Amino acid sequence: MVNEKSIKLLNGLIEINNDRIEGYDTALRETEEDDLKTLFSQLIQTSEECKTQLRNEVLKLGGTPVAGSTTGGMLFSVWTDIKSALTRQDHKGVLDSCLDSEDIAVDGYDKVLKTSPEDITTQHRTMLHSQLELINNDRNKIRQVRDKLINV
Repeated sequence: MVNEKSIKLLNGLIEINNDRIEGYDTALRETEEDDLKTLFSQLIQTSEECKTQLRNEVLKLGGTPVAGSTTGGMLFSVWTDIKSALTRQDHKGVLDSCLDSEDIAVDGYDKVLKTSPEDITTQHRTMLHSQLELINNDRNKIRQVRDKLINV
């Protein structure tokens, strides 16, 4: 029973990382700016690393890792905003939308860590805190690039 809850929670975080990968991959293809391409590539790499760890844990628990992204559409509007801002060459708008996306990812991790501590092991909590730190670092990188644009 606990494994089923753990698998469901970890799969939810896989979906969030799949959303990040898909969204930043789209943004990477849409932009012509080298600094944004570098940033988006780094963000994809973070999510790939997180997803791999999460998938491995789901498999250890006897579950099947999800392959898709979230169905709630939370991130869909954010990625639509990013694509629109890229089309307009609005780099600040792109980065603001990226920050919105990161906020959704952080909220997803926080929800698992704060509202379901009994459904994940100590090892999982440690892993999720490490992943959350990586995502927060990504959010800070986005903020730095955005702030640099504002101050130019």
